[in-house]
Amino acid sequence: MTDPQPLEPQPQPERYPFWGWLDVALLSTLALPLIWPMVPAGGGAPHPAPPIPRERAVAAIALTFSFYGVWFLALYALIRLRYGRPFWRSLAWVRPPRGLWESAGWGLVLALAAIVLSLVLRPPEIKTPLEELLRDPASLMLIGVFGVTLGPLCEELMFRGFLMPLLVRSFGAVAGVLLAAAPFALLHGYEYSWNWQRLAIIFLAGAAFGWMRRRSGSTAAATVMHCAYNLVFFVLLAAGRPGRLR
Repeated sequence: MTDPQPLEPQPQPERYPFWGWLDVALLSTLALPLIWPMVPAGGGAPHPAPPIPRERAVAAIALTFSFYGVWFLALYALIRLRYGRPFWRSLAWVRPPRGLWESAGWGLVLALAAIVLSLVLRPPEIKTPLEELLRDPASLMLIGVFGVTLGPLCEELMFRGFLMPLLVRSFGAVAGVLLAAAPFALLHGYEYSWNWQRLAIIFLAGAAFGWMRRRSGSTAAATVMHCAYNLVFFVLLAAGRPGRLR
């Protein structure tokens, strides 16, 4: 009679996310000085604005791209060099089980809900910095294309791809989704003159994007939902109706 073979220990499931709060602190420290010049009200030296709206729109997008480019280069270095992991898959950039069309549909539903909520909250009409850039069709199209493509991509990778998984692991699903929506709303504070009604709507939209990320397990799904949401407001803005990008 042979002795029973010892059972091999089962491999432990990989801890996700594999990054930690020190990484968040480092990238947040990097983000603050990058955002500072983009917000004149925050004390940064105001840059002379080009007189032509189209040139101002290009300058605004270029400045935003510079911020995202430097920040995501640091994030890429963190994931690839420090941890040796794939960048996109680590941020849950995967195809959701139910496909992306459903995510787009939820984005349209969310936009309609935001419009109804704005009618209830009745935020005051404020001349936003964004409206100053949209005085000609070329500027409108330039800002609109950015607002429904690269803008949502960068924001979802930042908040729902990188930050939210760590918040969920630390505080639970509901708290993680809501906590990730808070800095997302604050990022748009200057754009909307810190109006609490508009920031509340943006916060709830961010929570909805987080719900999609949690439900589908895919940051790509949250991004498509965000793109569809922004598209509704871009169409309303282009049609000359009350609306806001984001």
